[in-house]
Amino acid sequence: MIRTQVQLTEEQIEWLRQKANERKISISQIIREGVEFLKEREMKVNKDKRKKALELIGRFSSGLSDVSVRHDRYLGEAFKG
Repeated sequence: MIRTQVQLTEEQIEWLRQKANERKISISQIIREGVEFLKEREMKVNKDKRKKALELIGRFSSGLSDVSVRHDRYLGEAFKG
């Protein structure tokens, strides 16, 4: 493991001490668990966003068959209103 240093508010350190005491583990362990929780949550959020984006593929149709070739023209027309 790598040793690091962080600055916490008095309220944060008191909360950590209380939780560490209740669970009979170190403050360092609570911090490691917190980092792991955030890491997993972020990975899940990114995975969920990717899944939702992929589910949209093919759900909408412009009715046009040449969008891949003339996309700039259609985009320009869309912005003109």
